[in-house]
Amino acid sequence: MAATGSRDDDFTAFVLARSARLVHFARMLCGDAGLAEDLVQTALEKAYLRWDRIEMADPFAYVRQAVVNQHLSWVRRRPWRERPSGDAVELDLLLEAEADQSGAVQRRVAIGAALATLSRRERAVVVLRYVEDLTERETAAVLGVAVGTVKSANARALDKLRAAPELSGVGERA
Repeated sequence: MAATGSRDDDFTAFVLARSARLVHFARMLCGDAGLAEDLVQTALEKAYLRWDRIEMADPFAYVRQAVVNQHLSWVRRRPWRERPSGDAVELDLLLEAEADQSGAVQRRVAIGAALATLSRRERAVVVLRYVEDLTERETAAVLGVAVGTVKSANARALDKLRAAPELSGVGERA
């Protein structure tokens, strides 16, 4: 039976307006398009059940937190040897509009490969800090860690990214 009402209408409007950004966020977080869609779907299912309680607050922040929690739960359950390849990751970092899209594609692939070398915490910190543009304090709250942990994970991640051979020459113009 199809339910009608403002709750369903509000939730549907939210999903239509924000699901693409949530999937993009999840894809950057986990490095896998299929898993990203699954994480967002599960988070949206849980959000729908609580929609009456969260719609007045910031629903995007709530669902984004649910995506992070789903990702962390998934990471805990998977074998430690499995790592995202980064091949399917579409990262918009360092990209500018260009006439020749081959350079943009090469940068996306290089950034995806470099991000795939980070630990799950480092990758989450980088994505939350630089893609979602959260502060250190907000990032710490989303991940449930101390601000100092965010700072140290961010520093390690940036060091690894600076030294990544995949990124040598990325962002340089010919």
